[in-house]
Amino acid sequence: MAIYDIVKVGAPILREKAVPVTRFDKKLARLLKDMAETMYAANGCGLAAPQIGLSKRLVVIDAGDGAGIREFVNPVLTDPEGEAVDSEGCLSVPDYEGEVKRAARITVHFQDRKGDHYRLTADGLLARALQHECDHLDGHVYLEKVTEPPEGFDAGQAEEQE
Repeated sequence: MAIYDIVKVGAPILREKAVPVTRFDKKLARLLKDMAETMYAANGCGLAAPQIGLSKRLVVIDAGDGAGIREFVNPVLTDPEGEAVDSEGCLSVPDYEGEVKRAARITVHFQDRKGDHYRLTADGLLARALQHECDHLDGHVYLEKVTEPPEGFDAGQAEEQE
C-alpha cells in the first residue's frame, strides 16, 4: 500500500473537473486501495482522487455505518431531497470546519472497480460525504459553500494560491 500526500486548498488540481475513468484493471484496484489507506491515515471519512493530485473521477468513503470502505468510480449525483445543515471539514483544508447546507438525501449512479454499474440512495453522513467528495471531482471545495468562510478566504483567489 502507498500513502499519498494530500493536496491542500489553493492547488490548481482542486479547481479542475476530473477526467472519467475508462480502464478498469489491477492498477485501478490498487489506486482505490491506496486512496482508502491514505484517507484512513489522515483520519478522514472520504477522499477524492484530485485530493491526491490525480484527475480521475474516483471517490472512497467510510461513513462509519459499519459498511466499511465504499468505492465510487465515475459517480453522478441525482435526485436531491430535503436540506440538512451540518459541520464539515476537509483533508485538503486542515484545521477548519464550517457549517454547510446540503441535500439530506441523494442518489448516486456509479461504477465499481470492475466497471459494473450501480445505483445507491443515501442519507446522513454518507449523503453528505458523497456530495462533498463529488464537489472535488467538479473542481469545487467546500469552503465555497460554508455559511461563514474562514477569514481571508476568497473562492476566486483560492485557485491562484500554491
